[in-house]
Amino acid sequence: MDNRQSWMAREIRATPGVLEQQKDGLADPLQHVLVRLRRRPPAVVVTCARGSSAHAATFGKHLIERYLGLPVAAAAPNVASIYKLPLQLRDQHVLIISQSGRSDDLIAYALGAKQAGALTVAITNDPEAPLAKICNVALPIGAGPEYSVAATKTFVATAATLLHLTAAWAGDGALVGAIRRLPRRLELASALDWSAAVEVLSTVAHLTSIGRGPTLAIAREAALKLKEICALHTDAFSAAEFQHGPIALVEPGYPVLMLVPADAAAHGMRQLAGDLALKQATLLIADVTASNLPVLPPDQPETDALCLIQSFYAMMLALADRLDIDVDKPRNLQKITRTT
Repeated sequence: MDNRQSWMAREIRATPGVLEQQKDGLADPLQHVLVRLRRRPPAVVVTCARGSSAHAATFGKHLIERYLGLPVAAAAPNVASIYKLPLQLRDQHVLIISQSGRSDDLIAYALGAKQAGALTVAITNDPEAPLAKICNVALPIGAGPEYSVAATKTFVATAATLLHLTAAWAGDGALVGAIRRLPRRLELASALDWSAAVEVLSTVAHLTSIGRGPTLAIAREAALKLKEICALHTDAFSAAEFQHGPIALVEPGYPVLMLVPADAAAHGMRQLAGDLALKQATLLIADVTASNLPVLPPDQPETDALCLIQSFYAMMLALADRLDIDVDKPRNLQKITRTT
């Protein structure tokens, strides 16, 4: 199997260019969102998403709590779509994240939140989708058509949209500069040699992926891709959660993928890596120190986290080749998933 010319491979390569052009499409709608947020500052932000978009929402939760100090909660869409309950969200900020903008339960939640008086913002790749039409504002991720079933460029583009939102809302110039440097860093990240991961993951039946802070979303996204593309059972945890029970799974040879952030959360993850090494776990570590998966020199923690998933995506192509899997035809999946 050679996946180098697959749709997934092409879309991984296209991602830096998408981010280069993204700012122009976001400028006007983002300004509209900021005017509303500053006129009526919310006390809480609510996210509503599924699949890879839910991992982008986790990334957004970290960003908003880290840079704005606002609590962020993940909604259960079926409260609106199945149970038909009214939502107490007046003057709050609701982010509904969907690459297609066509999932019925997300649309129902957006409608309920808007009727309750929330500021509803759709983050989607299709500005003409029903979700975009229902919400007060739509922030287009601008990824263009994505033909691979497994989302890659749309995940990164969605996360980058949340970076733009956070940087503008917080007035953080350093974060703005890091976003500007991100496309070139993604190109470099794609070329890093993660063959050590291919050697391990092509021989195991299960593993755990671990992150914390800005890399928790990355660990969850990596776990999803391993399941949906390679049918490799993968659980994802924060480093803290893993120590509250799941660490009991570890025995000699147990595989663990550790995606270490480039910020203050790294210290605890490195301590955990030391403990797991003593238990003779098989560790795959992406870190600036003591790493068998190379990473770029640190620039900014949140954009560095996106570079990790870009390296991971490139590795997935080689892993699928090793396992003789067509990355564009994952079993039991289709491109748009409609849930109610």
